[in-house]
Amino acid sequence: MTTFQRARSEEQREIRRRAILETTATMLAETPVADISLNELSRRVGLAKSNVLRYFESREAILLDLLDQLAHDLFVEIRTELPAAVDPGDDLRQRVSSAATTAAAAIARHEMLCELVSAQAGVLEHNVTAETVTRYKRAGYASLAGFADVLHQVIPELTGPQAAEAARAILIAVGAYWTHAHPPKAVQETYELDPTLVFLPDGFQGSLERVIAVLILGVLTA
Repeated sequence: MTTFQRARSEEQREIRRRAILETTATMLAETPVADISLNELSRRVGLAKSNVLRYFESREAILLDLLDQLAHDLFVEIRTELPAAVDPGDDLRQRVSSAATTAAAAIARHEMLCELVSAQAGVLEHNVTAETVTRYKRAGYASLAGFADVLHQVIPELTGPQAAEAARAILIAVGAYWTHAHPPKAVQETYELDPTLVFLPDGFQGSLERVIAVLILGVLTA
């Protein structure tokens, strides 16, 4: 735990803000979103709870900010990896398959992002002001637009609007599939007793790869 002196400059305030986000990320690596509390975060970061709330209006606002940063990092990776993985000389289905395999693998490496995306609509976008949501949405849409651009680049059969629709649908699928791939303890025990009940037999990455390909091809034919 670090104990901070009062921040007196913009640089010092940014240091506090970064410390809060980094500590939240550390906690999220240890515990689910639902168990992240402001009290424990304040203790770990070395600031009074009231001081943490000077930088972020709520626990959810902190997690939204962290989600935004993680999404930006992911889409930067994807914009680099997809063009290298997709051969423009391949036929449409092979290019879609290569794009889906690469995107699913990149997303699966970002487990913390997936956890936050799964909680975004139901948890993180509650207990925040319209100003915070507006700031988050604008940054998130910019990152998502970069994803759509690279989808259009490697699969030029997609129009701009189609690529944007596919990018949005893929992000929604990430949250839904992550939730089903990481069920509560009772569900896990049920799956162990009867594997035929497992909802996603191919696991998160394999299932996501399949649905990304389905979504892209579906958007093309809709």
